[in-house]
Amino acid sequence: MASLNTLRTKFGAVLSVIIALALLAFILSLKADMGFSDNDPKVGEIDGDKIRYSEYMDRYDAVKSRNGGMEASTDQESDQMAAATWQALFADHVLVPGFEQMGIEVPESERLEMVSGRIPSQAFFAAFGDPRTGAYNAAAVSQFLSQAAADARAQQAWNDLNEQAKLERAVQKYATLIGKGAYVNKLEIEEGVAAANKVFGGKYVGKRYDTVPDSLVSVSSGEIKSYYNAHKEMFRQSPSRTMSYVVFEVNATDDDMLNLEKEVRGVGERFDAAEDVKLFVRQDRHGQIADRYVTAAQLGEQAEALAAGRMFGPELKNNVWTMARVVESRMAPDTLGLKMIVLPYTAEKLADSLRTVATSANFADLSRRYSANEELAAAGGEVGVYPFSAFNSTMAEALADAKKGDVVKVMSGDAIQLINVYRADKPSKHYKVATVSYPVEASAATVRDIHNQASSFAVNAKGSDAAFSEAASKAAVTPRVATLNMGDRAIRGLEGSREVARWAYGADEGDLSEIFRIGKDYVVALLTEIDDDDYASVKKAAPRIKNRLMRDKKYEYIVKNLSDASLEGAAGSFGSEVADFKDVTFGSFYIDGVGVEPALVGAIAETTAQGEVSAPVKGLSGVYLFEVTSVDPAERQQTVEDEKVRAEAMAEGMMQQRVLPALQEMADMKDLSGRYF
Repeated sequence: MASLNTLRTKFGAVLSVIIALALLAFILSLKADMGFSDNDPKVGEIDGDKIRYSEYMDRYDAVKSRNGGMEASTDQESDQMAAATWQALFADHVLVPGFEQMGIEVPESERLEMVSGRIPSQAFFAAFGDPRTGAYNAAAVSQFLSQAAADARAQQAWNDLNEQAKLERAVQKYATLIGKGAYVNKLEIEEGVAAANKVFGGKYVGKRYDTVPDSLVSVSSGEIKSYYNAHKEMFRQSPSRTMSYVVFEVNATDDDMLNLEKEVRGVGERFDAAEDVKLFVRQDRHGQIADRYVTAAQLGEQAEALAAGRMFGPELKNNVWTMARVVESRMAPDTLGLKMIVLPYTAEKLADSLRTVATSANFADLSRRYSANEELAAAGGEVGVYPFSAFNSTMAEALADAKKGDVVKVMSGDAIQLINVYRADKPSKHYKVATVSYPVEASAATVRDIHNQASSFAVNAKGSDAAFSEAASKAAVTPRVATLNMGDRAIRGLEGSREVARWAYGADEGDLSEIFRIGKDYVVALLTEIDDDDYASVKKAAPRIKNRLMRDKKYEYIVKNLSDASLEGAAGSFGSEVADFKDVTFGSFYIDGVGVEPALVGAIAETTAQGEVSAPVKGLSGVYLFEVTSVDPAERQQTVEDEKVRAEAMAEGMMQQRVLPALQEMADMKDLSGRYF
């Protein structure tokens, strides 16, 4: 009995542990399902610091706020926002701490100088620069601050702008400090003067590497490996993901086209017969009523039918069926010249008072005195001369019957606009048009059919590269290859592929993706390689190395087969002709008839003797021999002082240009955010 009690006791303890573990597992699973797990993952590294999701999003929101609070609407805008976010994080983790250690600071007095515009600031100019004059508008800063006093979001935007401007100023100081370390010695200056003051002319002959058949030279795997080991730093790389993917294009079939045409023509008959055009268009999801009036000339090919009161279309053009009718027509001046006073919507009494006294003669003075818009006030209310078709419905209704000298009041949003018409050209007929447009697109049945094809492919493509290729052949689609380098958020050439990239960063090698809807098409991808090594493998680098070694061996082959050291003899061996060159200096970027060949330019500029044929020059594209026949003084002679200024400025500029990329490289930034954003 005691043994039984002991067994029960021990078993009870074991059972309790098992139940506790099961409950713990259940709770953890609930936490994951409900979002209570570690939901602040690492999305990157900067200088050894882990960048968490929350920190990234805080910085992203700040960047978005500086850009008007708008989310990115295209892949390009999204990439730009992400790049700006990483730059801000780089500043937080590298630049700001480094500047503090070095004692580089931006005192309050300098910040105020930047706000006032006395010290140029790109950040403040971007926010408060006048796009018309190109000048910094310090008054706009005061206006913004007065409006921001009771607006927490505006205050935060102001704080962010100031931090950005201070960082910009600190970076300028650091870059200047580094740049001042640039030094050009006496020998460099003397050589620079000599090179700048000579202009070379002569004759040359060349043979391009691509004229030598590849079969005449060979590169062994051993040579490729030796080159790789000797130049390994050339093959440093960022982590990457490589995939094969196929696109199942969703296009309208012939039956879809016929059915759509039948539908469109039926809609056209009803549209033509509709008595209430506005109601008809508003009830059709493909319908749209223009917000502006247009002239007959602006109607283009639709003018003849619409001006005569008939329906235009239906007509198929650029894969869109279009039909149109006139909703309204009216006589209105072709062109209007306007001045404006803008008042707050609470100042209606003032607006009515000003309207009673305003004339074309005093309107500019009244605008300068009363307009709430400083730019308009400074310009005496001048808006400009515009065609009637430029105005939206609200303005068009207010100005359609206006005559020269009239003052019109328009209620617009949170403002009142007093408008003086100082010019009104001869009236002509204007039209407001309603349009119904049906794009040519695949039917729902066709979309389902293409999706079924993609589904069948996905079933057959699982397991291996070979299965993927075989399934692609069977489905009559062509596999494409794409590589995502660290930080890439989309596949080049595949618009809207963010979801595919996000999948690739989280997938394992050999995984097959779900079926993605990219635009109108379906995409299925296979992750074929994950390469997180710091250096490209010999296999991956082999094509680049082989091309380089083939070029070297072709150079040796060409030189070995030179039958004569003269230019004419070389031309015979090369199968080419002797040509002239002129106006070559040490700073020349290219040579006419040759192209970009820096080694050839350098060899010509270093020539000391005229009339001698050079040794063969190994260029980027071919082998060259030349003979200098003239060395003339440059039209503008470079002095020692000029060369010193030029060389030091170039060295300083290069150092300043390279300093931030060098710091980023040293910080070993790793962008792992692709799987989350």
